[in-house]
Amino acid sequence: MTQAPSSAPPLPLDMIIFGGGGDLSARKLLPALYMAHLHGNLPPETRIIAVGRKDWTHEQYLAFMDEHSRPFVDKEALDPQAWDKFLALFAYVRIDIGAAGDYSRLCATARRGAQRVFYLATSPELFTTICDNLSACGLCDDKARVVLEKPLGHDFESAQAINAAVGRHFSESQIYRIDHYLGKETVQNLMVLRFGNAIFGPLWQAPYIKSVQITVAETVGVGSRAGFYDQTGALRDMVQNHLLQLLCIVAMEPPVSLDPDAVRDEKLKVLRSLRRMSVADIARDTVRAQYMAGAVDGEPVKGYLEEDNVPAGSGTETFVALRAQINNWRWANVPFFLRTGKRLPKRHSEIVIEFADMPFSIFPTGPRNYGNRLVIQLQPEESIQLQMLAKEPGSGMHMLPVNLNLDLQQAMTGRRAEAYERLLIDVIRGRLTHFMRRDEVEAAWAWVEPIIDGWKELADRPRNYTAGTYGPAASSALMARENMSWAEEV
Repeated sequence: MTQAPSSAPPLPLDMIIFGGGGDLSARKLLPALYMAHLHGNLPPETRIIAVGRKDWTHEQYLAFMDEHSRPFVDKEALDPQAWDKFLALFAYVRIDIGAAGDYSRLCATARRGAQRVFYLATSPELFTTICDNLSACGLCDDKARVVLEKPLGHDFESAQAINAAVGRHFSESQIYRIDHYLGKETVQNLMVLRFGNAIFGPLWQAPYIKSVQITVAETVGVGSRAGFYDQTGALRDMVQNHLLQLLCIVAMEPPVSLDPDAVRDEKLKVLRSLRRMSVADIARDTVRAQYMAGAVDGEPVKGYLEEDNVPAGSGTETFVALRAQINNWRWANVPFFLRTGKRLPKRHSEIVIEFADMPFSIFPTGPRNYGNRLVIQLQPEESIQLQMLAKEPGSGMHMLPVNLNLDLQQAMTGRRAEAYERLLIDVIRGRLTHFMRRDEVEAAWAWVEPIIDGWKELADRPRNYTAGTYGPAASSALMARENMSWAEEV
C-alpha cells in the first residue's frame, strides 16, 4: 500500500537529521534545505533539528553551518537575509546514538502533532539502534517518515537485517531509501523520453539496440573516506545502487501509471531478470582495478595504496567494469556494460544507447565504429544527444557523424533543483516514486553478492591503472571482443 500525498494543509514539520554535523549534511543536505526554504518549498512552521555527538551549543552549530555549509550554496542564490532566516529554523541536540537515555533530549525538543522526518545521515550500522531508540521514546508514530542513506548494508544478509529492523518501527510506506541519482533531472527525464515519445517505443528493444553503456566516472580519489571505502570498494559503493538503478530505468517495461509501486514493480522485474554470474562468467565479464599514481587535470596525484588510512597491500577495487545480461524478451542478447571508477580523466555520468547497425549499407565508405547512438549526459552537464550519420559536403557520398543536441539547461528556462533538494521535497510531500523499495534493494544485493564471492574464490587481485586514464586495458578488451568500444574510444 502506498502513501498518497495529502490535500490537507501541511502539518508543521520537524526535520530531524542524525549526523547533522557530518560531511553529508554540511555539503548536501543543509544547502538543499536552504534552497527549498528560499523557494518556499518547506511547510510553514518548519524546524530543523540537527542531532550530533559533539558537545556544541546552539551558536557553535550555527557557526559550523556558516563555515561548512554556506560555501556549498550557489552564490547566486545566497541571500544574507534568507540565510539568517534559514538559521533561525535550527535547533541542535547532542546525542550519543547508542545511549538510549540521551534520546529524552530529542523528545523534549520535538513537537507533538508535527510531521516528523528522520534523516539518518549516519553509518548504516547505526540505523537499527537509532530506530529502536526513537521507538522506545515514542517518536515513531504513523505520521513519521525515515530516510535511509546508502549503502544499505554490506551484503545481502546485512541489508535484510537492516530492512527488518527498521520495518519493526516504520511501515514500508514510511521508509524512504534514498539514491540521489534518482533525483537528477535527466534521470527523471529518461522516463519521459522513453514513455512520452512514440518515436522511441518501437526501437527500445532487441534487435534494434546493439548495446547499452552506463558510466559513472569520478576524478577524485578516496580522500577522507579511505577508512570507509577500503571496506566497501567500487562494486558495493556505486554498482549495487547507482548503476543498477540507472540500468533499471533504461530497461524497465512501461508502468501502468506513475504510482510509486507501479514504477518500482517494473524496476524489480529488471533486477530479478539479471542473469546471475557463474565463477566462469565473473572471470570473463568483470574487471576490477585500483588506481596508481598519475595526473588528473594536470596535477600529480597519489596512488590508492599511498592514500592516508589505506592498509598496505589493500585489495580493494577503485574501478569496476562489467558486462551484464538481462534475461527477458525485450533485452535478449543485448549486453549492458557498466563502468565506474575513481581518478578517471574527467567527472561525468552518462548512458549510451547504441542502436543496431544497418543490415546492409549502400554507401561505399563510412566512419569506423560510428552508428546511431543516444547519449544521455547526467553530470556535470545535463543533455541528450542523438548521433546520426550525414553526408559530408563535396562530391561523393562520404558520411560524417553529426549530433542532434538537446541542452536541457538551455531548453528549460525554469530553475533546476539539485538532486537532494528535489528528493527532500518528495519526502516532505510523501512521494515515494523515486525511492527504493525493500525488495529492490535486496534484489540488487542478490545479484551483486555472487560477484563479490566469485572474486574471492578466484583470488582475484585488482589490476592497476594509472590515475588520469579510463582504467586498465582489460576494460577496453571487455568491449573489443564484441567489436564494440566505450564511447570515448570511438
